[in-house]
Amino acid sequence: MPAPTPPFSLNRRQFLTGLGALVSLPIFESLIPGPVLRAAESAAAGPGSLLAPPLRTAFVYVPNGVNNAHWWPTAGAGSSFQLSSSLAALEPHKSDLQIIAGLGHKKANGNGDGPGDHARASATFLTGTQALKTSGSDIRAGRSIDQMIAAGIGAGHRLPSLELSCDPPRLAGNCDSGYSCAYQFNLSWRSENQPLPAERNPRLVFERMFGGGSVQETVESRTVRARQRRSILDFVMDDTRRLQRDLGRADNAKLDEYLTSVREIERRVTSFESFAARPEAPLPAGIPSDYEEHMRLMCDLMVLSFQTRSTPVATLMLASEASGRTFPTLGITEGHHSLSHHEQRADKLAQIRKIDEFYMRQFSYLIGRMKSVQEGEGTLLDNSMVVFGSGIRDGDRHDHTDLPVILAGRAGGRIQTGRYLQLPSDQPMTNLYLSMLDLNGVKADRIGDSTGRLKLG
Repeated sequence: MPAPTPPFSLNRRQFLTGLGALVSLPIFESLIPGPVLRAAESAAAGPGSLLAPPLRTAFVYVPNGVNNAHWWPTAGAGSSFQLSSSLAALEPHKSDLQIIAGLGHKKANGNGDGPGDHARASATFLTGTQALKTSGSDIRAGRSIDQMIAAGIGAGHRLPSLELSCDPPRLAGNCDSGYSCAYQFNLSWRSENQPLPAERNPRLVFERMFGGGSVQETVESRTVRARQRRSILDFVMDDTRRLQRDLGRADNAKLDEYLTSVREIERRVTSFESFAARPEAPLPAGIPSDYEEHMRLMCDLMVLSFQTRSTPVATLMLASEASGRTFPTLGITEGHHSLSHHEQRADKLAQIRKIDEFYMRQFSYLIGRMKSVQEGEGTLLDNSMVVFGSGIRDGDRHDHTDLPVILAGRAGGRIQTGRYLQLPSDQPMTNLYLSMLDLNGVKADRIGDSTGRLKLG
């Protein structure tokens, strides 16, 4: 007699399906048959084992450089460093990250091409290549590290990669001294001439992550939900209740926590859509008018994509290069780009410092959210690598050496954290990326202008 078929498969991701909606779930040990679970627990848990959490990688970008006098750590190298005033928001996470000095992007320099440092800064940030100076359709940069990861390990995921932004994408036009807008508004490059536009609308990101079936089915499901005022989770609660009967107490708590998180994000997205439906609302449906709320919602969506193992890699551009965004909640009415040309004026430098602190609070929020997600005996952050940085060091000088870079997460215990790593100046940023590719199991001899690997462990 054949053995009975288990009610749930042993895939890393479990799915609940109802009326075209599909919800990805974290892995539950309760659903793994006893012999398999015991064998996995007795074996050395490696990246490919059934229970070992996979590695997740993220890149978070800020424009226009920083106020360097107040950004870098002080009082010693290694683990004895003290966070600067601009980095003070990271104090609760100091042991979870390393600040890396000495990395740069020589290919973001003019190198005979003249002005256009903002376009080159973002085009080079994840590629390490010289962008072709053109405002036409013959754009050319290089393949970015996130897309190398997506090509190497993304095939088994719902989303091979996730590209997020808080600014609208632009793929055409002249944005910076003869450089196409495609360079300035995109971090991810699938190939040397194919940038991947990032999504700024949380609703569309949410639908990509949790909508099921074809585009037509997604539209139809969304219409039904709107008409009946029901959420995605409402459509799958019967399946959820069946699943809960097969889970242990710890996994049931994990499921409740997860579904509550999804529900809360869906509620926030819906509330912004309701606001945007008013005649006076200036933004498209689903996009918060408050910049900080927008950033944090995109961070929450990124965390959910990692928590559900929907994608192995994500990018988040908090603002595009040369952004002229103002910060009225900080009392700053002059645009960020204008302020970055500070000419050593104390008043402008003080405002840049406030902006740096503001962005660091958002990064601290992201790290905190990742630390709140338990995975086995560790956290989501423990099983991730998150790079925070800018393609420009000082907006007044437009230089691309000694870039402000932070690497958070332990990559499953393979990265040393809690340190200030001071490298010789002009180390290619791509040397860091080559090491990150190794940790992701993606084979590459080089990326962009890399010359070797950094020791991260």
